[in-house]
Amino acid sequence: MNYWLVKSEPSEYGWEDLFSKGEDIWDGIRNYQARNFLREMKTGDLVLFYHSGKNKEIVGVAKVSEEAFPDLENGEDKGWVAVKIKPHQKLKKPVTLDQIKADDLLATLHLVKQSRLSTMPVEKSQFDHIIKLGS
Repeated sequence: MNYWLVKSEPSEYGWEDLFSKGEDIWDGIRNYQARNFLREMKTGDLVLFYHSGKNKEIVGVAKVSEEAFPDLENGEDKGWVAVKIKPHQKLKKPVTLDQIKADDLLATLHLVKQSRLSTMPVEKSQFDHIIKLGS
């Protein structure tokens, strides 16, 4: 199993949107590195759901329910992909970006190093630590 983090502005698409739909397509990624990470996602992988924008916090955990398939959002297949995710668990307490930056175990997260990526891998130890912080 692999672990991931996806980012979204909650005013555009937040955790509550995913929760209310029960499952949805994670698409519209137009960064090559993030696209490559989407291609690596496997069914059953766990995904931290991060709200970017004002609050900057991890609020829940989703699960990959369908592996990469062509993202035809703009009607053209240029190698872009999407996956399907579904809500798995809402964190009891959001884990803020400030908490993450202040935590030595989380200092190497792509979220800190490459903050513009919308999809990124997370090490299992970091994932587990974030879940503990959010309990």
